[in-house]
Amino acid sequence: MKATEIKRGTVVEHLGKFWMVRDVERSAPTGRGGNTTFRFWLYQVGAEIKLDLSLRADDEMTEAELSKRDAAFSYMDGDNYVFMDNEDYTQYTLSPALVGELPQYSVDGNLPDLKLLLIDGEPVGLQLPQSVELEVVDTAPYVKGASATGRAKPAKLSTGLEVSVPEYVENGTRIRVNTETGEYTGRA
Repeated sequence: MKATEIKRGTVVEHLGKFWMVRDVERSAPTGRGGNTTFRFWLYQVGAEIKLDLSLRADDEMTEAELSKRDAAFSYMDGDNYVFMDNEDYTQYTLSPALVGELPQYSVDGNLPDLKLLLIDGEPVGLQLPQSVELEVVDTAPYVKGASATGRAKPAKLSTGLEVSVPEYVENGTRIRVNTETGEYTGRA
């Protein structure tokens, strides 16, 4: 798989170990003949090891063979999260490192369309739904007619996540947030 095809949440094999891509930054030089580079922030599956890796657009990495299972959050076991496979009811315990950004997008850990990522039957992470609905709990009040422009303002959501929202969004409004970009996509 080429560097241009690797996205957040992808699990790749590198240096003989499995790594989950947590973030991708694309950099295109402005000069002619420049080569686009991609910077990846990788976390080793099952460990707290972080790796910062830069690749050119044509460089390749091997995507890990994953199985995706529909799952639901069951309960907390200390700091760990326990999920249940929706088909065969197997329970899987995931460390905070393996659940990734779930706490930013869910108050209670329970999201629809949650997928458990497995390699050889062992959990390696979660795939969050494309977007989630969250409530705005703290943002500046809306002043009607203050501006005709579509300016944005910061808003704190029920999970603690902060996003930019249009001026007309008020406290108590339920909004949709894209889990890949962490950006406001509309009212719920």
